[in-house]
Amino acid sequence: QQGIGRPGIYHAVVVIFLEFFAWGLLTTPMLVVLHETFSHHTFLMNGLIQGVKGFLSFLSAPVIGALSDAWGRKSFLLLTVFFTCAPIPLMRISPWWYFAMISVSGIFSVTFSVIFAYVADVTQEHERITAYGLVSATFAASLVTSPAIGAYLSASYGDNLVVLVATLVAVVDICFIVLAVPESLPEKMRPTSWGASISWERADPFASLKKVRKDTTVLPICITVFLSYLPEAGQYSSFFLYLRQIIGFGSASIAAFIAVVGILSIIAQTVFLSILMRSIGNKNTVLLGLGFQILQLAWYGFGSQSWMMWAAGAIAAMSSVTFPAISALVSRNAESDQQGVVQGIITGIRGLCNGLGPALYGFIFFLFHVELNELPPDQTSGKKTMQDPSDE
Repeated sequence: QQGIGRPGIYHAVVVIFLEFFAWGLLTTPMLVVLHETFSHHTFLMNGLIQGVKGFLSFLSAPVIGALSDAWGRKSFLLLTVFFTCAPIPLMRISPWWYFAMISVSGIFSVTFSVIFAYVADVTQEHERITAYGLVSATFAASLVTSPAIGAYLSASYGDNLVVLVATLVAVVDICFIVLAVPESLPEKMRPTSWGASISWERADPFASLKKVRKDTTVLPICITVFLSYLPEAGQYSSFFLYLRQIIGFGSASIAAFIAVVGILSIIAQTVFLSILMRSIGNKNTVLLGLGFQILQLAWYGFGSQSWMMWAAGAIAAMSSVTFPAISALVSRNAESDQQGVVQGIITGIRGLCNGLGPALYGFIFFLFHVELNELPPDQTSGKKTMQDPSDE
């Protein structure tokens, strides 16, 4: 098999880090492009874009998971990362095509399902919760520095350089998969009989949901993922605009907020997750994470001062233990040759929430006439306040 060394967790960690590092760089430029492209009904259009992307992810995740169970993980890692990162260079070329590609890229924006299946291939069951925590912590780590770097480059050199750097990071990620990532399922590769080893009924997202409905173990987990991730995805889609417009955060403050919450999330998912799993068990860890999430979302909603946002962010870091604990719970209840399918179902539900959440929040903002009429001048970027109203 092509690749460097034996398949391991660290191959998955590098892939996830580079993919989300590239997108994290675009945090600040994306706010500007979103507002410039959709100056009216900004929140509603953002919700619709994310809604289409999420629904397509929901449909495709079980299919890609089932295919990876039979044909191996590497080719689908390459496919998902390539198409997830494909819209990045279009941000400066054509914003309309950029947002259109983001919507369509939802078909392949399911890297986590393939990554978690890859990790399940190379770990024993008792090692899996630590491995999932490490992958989730890496996702948080990729967002610790990238928004700050993106904000600095944007303020100093312009958005074009930020998009160029993000594109190069995505290219490095693709090259890493091609050259360095070994296949974790070599014995299951059947290139001469592609299709024969696939249960298309199992890959069908709606058939998967029917089976989930009859499974007394997986059904509550899927409901838990849906109910916890729907508000999480909704608030995340508009939270940085909210911090900027209502609370008065600048680009540097937003980048620092993401960095602090990210660092705390890394600690929560590596140190506290293992301790909690050993001391109170898998299910109670999920319940504790959900409790922190309830407190975090309520605090965001009722908070009116910047220090309240920082305090709620610290609680949000503790709530990040929920998803790796849920992934371990699902993995424990699946056979070794069905890891891609079950992780695909969970990732698909997350994808659906990634669409429904922003769409729901965008519609609520639309109903209550909350509009991003103007983006306040960023006092922390070092730029002078622009006097031309059209520039502002």
